[in-house]
Amino acid sequence: MLYLASKSPRRRELLTQLGVDFELIDASVDEHRRADESPSAYVSRVAREKAEAGLAALVDQPDALVLGADTEVVLGGDVFGKPADGAEAAAMLRRLSGTEHEVISTVWLLSNGHRDSAQCVTRVRFGQLSAPQIDRYIATGEWHDKAGGYAVQGRGGALIAHLSGSYSGVMGLPLFETRSLLAGFGVEV
Repeated sequence: MLYLASKSPRRRELLTQLGVDFELIDASVDEHRRADESPSAYVSRVAREKAEAGLAALVDQPDALVLGADTEVVLGGDVFGKPADGAEAAAMLRRLSGTEHEVISTVWLLSNGHRDSAQCVTRVRFGQLSAPQIDRYIATGEWHDKAGGYAVQGRGGALIAHLSGSYSGVMGLPLFETRSLLAGFGVEV
């Protein structure tokens, strides 16, 4: 049985698009970046720890397969997590305005005795955003619970001038990489 170790509704939606049956499992982990971690290593560690926590909770199910994922927005080595409030989200958008940033999304798939991962890096370029544009976007509330303070699949998509890479990776679960991982574990997709 496949389990998704995530609370993200976007990951649930994306995994559903692959047409696989899965169940959710709660896998809360510490998502604070360590001082010596590169953004890429940080995203990978958090995704792996989510999958490990999920698998540990399923010790009575030897055939369990657990998928963990993490996605972060990175600009100049700074990781933009989920903003705590509208002011922090607006500050993130001001920094992203008129620049190109990376969205790193890593997926780990674990079973008893087998583990594998894939990472996807997407380059996203925002248009120049005015203060009123940022204020209007913040007022939508869409920034809530979104890395970098925006949602590519919502109104935030209109802030993006160019995207090179995986649209689903920016949403939170790169479908091509996830399908490839699942196939490597014998899950037909």
